[in-house]
Amino acid sequence: MTIVYTILCLILGYLLGSLPFALIIGKLFYHTDIREHGSGNLGGTNAGRVLGKKAGAAVIVCDVLKVVAALGVASLVDPVVATWTGLACCIGHCYPVFAHFHGGKAVSTVFGFLLGMSIFVFRDASFFLVPFVMFFITLYLFKFVSLASICGILCGTLYVTAVLWYFDFDNIMIIIA
Repeated sequence: MTIVYTILCLILGYLLGSLPFALIIGKLFYHTDIREHGSGNLGGTNAGRVLGKKAGAAVIVCDVLKVVAALGVASLVDPVVATWTGLACCIGHCYPVFAHFHGGKAVSTVFGFLLGMSIFVFRDASFFLVPFVMFFITLYLFKFVSLASICGILCGTLYVTAVLWYFDFDNIMIIIA
């Protein structure tokens, strides 16, 4: 029965990730297809540039929360399943079935992944706070969201790997994800 729950969690993660909040918020509140403006990307940064800061913030929050929700549900099954479900959610964001497989770059969803992992799997805020702080330091210093995103995500990856680096099957599966 565990394999059935695992598959259901992965499908749930992908489908939640496929919800294109930039497109939904753009069309619903601004009557604008965000894909036709700016970078054409279905992410918070493009939404902020095209629709304004409030819309961009709303998209980012929704993109973060969809991964946290997926991880929360999957954590009821197993921490490793939760990890893979969060990854499926990030993939769904990049290749959303509801937007012809053209999505965002998964910056907000990766931070949602780190937040969800901190809450439901690690139960330690540092797994989210360390890369989050790195993101904002880099953003403050260089004023490039893309560079800050790369630095924050790389920092998070290195931090998780460094802290979990002992030979336990679950930890190795989490590091691989």
